[in-house]
Amino acid sequence: MAGTLAAAYIGLRLGGLPASSLTGRADVVAEAARVVRVIDGDTYVLLSGATTYRLRLLGVDAPEQGQPFGVQATDSVARLLAPGRVVLVTRAGRDLYGRTLGAVRMPIATGATAGRAVPLDSLLVVCGWAWAFDPKRKVAGRAQQQLAAQRAGRGLWKCGVSEAVTPKLWRSFNSEIKRRYRVGCTW
Repeated sequence: MAGTLAAAYIGLRLGGLPASSLTGRADVVAEAARVVRVIDGDTYVLLSGATTYRLRLLGVDAPEQGQPFGVQATDSVARLLAPGRVVLVTRAGRDLYGRTLGAVRMPIATGATAGRAVPLDSLLVVCGWAWAFDPKRKVAGRAQQQLAAQRAGRGLWKCGVSEAVTPKLWRSFNSEIKRRYRVGCTW
């Protein structure tokens, strides 16, 4: 399943975007880590050596668990990142909640794309499981991939662009507004 999704990503890849999602610098080193569990679409528990840590994926913002498409996005990512799966992680500091920030690439072991590593942030955006997100830029680095997912109606874009509410906006809603958004379009 994961190899199929990764191969599909490579087929959907737009405009020759770089394979590295964190940086093009040659001095960045990726480490191998095993997936322990998926907390939500953009936060994972990983094991590297004897150290377990929470990683917040850079470059995307996935729906919150309680918001429309949140459970579906989490389940989709959990199927892709099954416990025990080995991924390549490039760490980039910590956030305000103490989570490690970083990029994740998934090695592909089968098919014509064997030996390549797919950036997870791109895959989530291409599949419509998360928004392209880069708070330091006016336009997120994965904006073209998000636009393609929106036009194709994939994932959270299935019901149209106006129906998808970013997690930042969702967190600001009161319970009454959240109830209104929980009905209607389904994944």
